[in-house]
Amino acid sequence: MSVGRFLKHTQIRALKYTIHSVSHLRLFIRWLILSLIAGLVIGGIGSLFALCMAEATGLRSRYPWIMFFLPVGGLVIVFLYRLFKEQNDRGTNMVIASIHAEAEIPGKMAPMIFVSTIITHLVGGSAGREGAALQIGGSLGAVMGRLLKMNDTDRRVLVMCGMSAVFAAGFGTPLAAAIFALEIGSVGVMYYAALVPCAISSLTAWRLAVLMGVKYDSFEKATFPGLSIKGALFIVLLGVLCAGLSVIFCITLHKTNSLMKKYLKNPYIRIVVAGCILIAISLILGNQDFLGAGVPMIEKALSGKTVWYAFLMKIACTAITIEAGFKGGEIVPSFFIGATFGCLFGQIIGFSPELCAAVGMVAIFCGVTNCPLTSLLIAFELFGFQQPWYILIGVAISYMLSGYYGLYRDQRIVYSKYETKYINRHTKS
Repeated sequence: MSVGRFLKHTQIRALKYTIHSVSHLRLFIRWLILSLIAGLVIGGIGSLFALCMAEATGLRSRYPWIMFFLPVGGLVIVFLYRLFKEQNDRGTNMVIASIHAEAEIPGKMAPMIFVSTIITHLVGGSAGREGAALQIGGSLGAVMGRLLKMNDTDRRVLVMCGMSAVFAAGFGTPLAAAIFALEIGSVGVMYYAALVPCAISSLTAWRLAVLMGVKYDSFEKATFPGLSIKGALFIVLLGVLCAGLSVIFCITLHKTNSLMKKYLKNPYIRIVVAGCILIAISLILGNQDFLGAGVPMIEKALSGKTVWYAFLMKIACTAITIEAGFKGGEIVPSFFIGATFGCLFGQIIGFSPELCAAVGMVAIFCGVTNCPLTSLLIAFELFGFQQPWYILIGVAISYMLSGYYGLYRDQRIVYSKYETKYINRHTKS
């Protein structure tokens, strides 16, 4: 090649590189602006949701008699969904389906789940808030995409931005929130094209929530023992048990749904019966430990204290609440189940109930969501980087051995958990 041709070829390559660089920079600036808007607007609504949830929980704590309004609250929720013709609501499954371009999220989902989740927590339904956060964020992201007349691909990215924003604002874990939206839709692959938008919207929403006065649960005061072969073997066993328990939790939820719809076909009767059962459980036990999200019980477990039946009662109460028609999420209940089970495991074998509670908490979460990276990030954000090896062992084993079960039927298992094989199937119900 002559010197002239070489220089010309080099100039052409440099020009192409410059064009590509400018194009990528324009794309970055575009998503930077959109992500900031999503973080501020959707994150602001998520922060308001978190503040309302805290107030609802506080009211029920100050006035325990509010739990007797569980049937009334349930009737209001069913009426609300029937009024807006959403009696066949698919909840978080619809948000996940929209990521796969298999469904369109209605704008009315956000206000409906916002109000109904607050009602659920006010009267004492055994549910979390992060599932509702995903629905609120996904719905608002879809609305934002339609208002801006974006194409289907970009709208799906905005749905994930919205999910990250409200999750971060509500739970205070921006790193996990950014990755969760990328990881929840498809097991085995991640939507890396949405990484920058989700990261920006998540961090923006989290900082805004802090400025708005949202308070978060912090468990960094927990102390864990150093890594040892004996401790690692105990955590391996705990990971195996957590995988099995996560499968039991998922099956219980799905089977409870089927049984309730079979024997209590009328949704009004179904939710009233469920409310009465929850009241009866609380009266028999003499406390309301298994109503609401149950954060105080998680804190006790992380300090090494629990009762042997805690995880079983939470599974039952959450299944009754969610599958009867109350609204909320299953994520914080999964933390409750994992923390109390892990604490009990530690008490029985005589190895750091506090550490076992922390490992159990994220291992169960991983088992029911099939999101190992999110599980690790949540652990690091909640507990700091204390002995991360134990956390990694528990999460990895629970992920593998929980099989293809999951909370969300529309979650897709793209690649096998056991071999480098493309399977592309939905989770088991």
